[in-house]
Amino acid sequence: MQETENKKEQEPKPHRTATGLKRWLNYQSLVRQVPFFLFLAALAVIYIYNGHRADKTIRNINRTAKEVKELQWEYKTIKSEVMYRSKQSELAKAVEPLGLKELTEAPVVLKHDRE
Repeated sequence: MQETENKKEQEPKPHRTATGLKRWLNYQSLVRQVPFFLFLAALAVIYIYNGHRADKTIRNINRTAKEVKELQWEYKTIKSEVMYRSKQSELAKAVEPLGLKELTEAPVVLKHDRE
């Protein structure tokens, strides 16, 4: 009986089947996790896209703000030029080549009697 007990102790234990089973279980758990990994990859892509889109939006906002400032300056420049040209003295200078002159005496009011 001792011989049989010594043989059992000396025999290698079947580790290969246990290791194979463990590998198969690890493979199965990895396969089960693939949808989650795909979900994480999709979230990463969306995160990167969102960052690029935010940068593009900020660039557009800055460009539009710059255009608005330029248009405000152009508006103020044109407004001041119109105000200057609409002064009475500037109008008199502008219409002088046409033969129009500024009145020096009060205008005469004509009245018509209806009889």
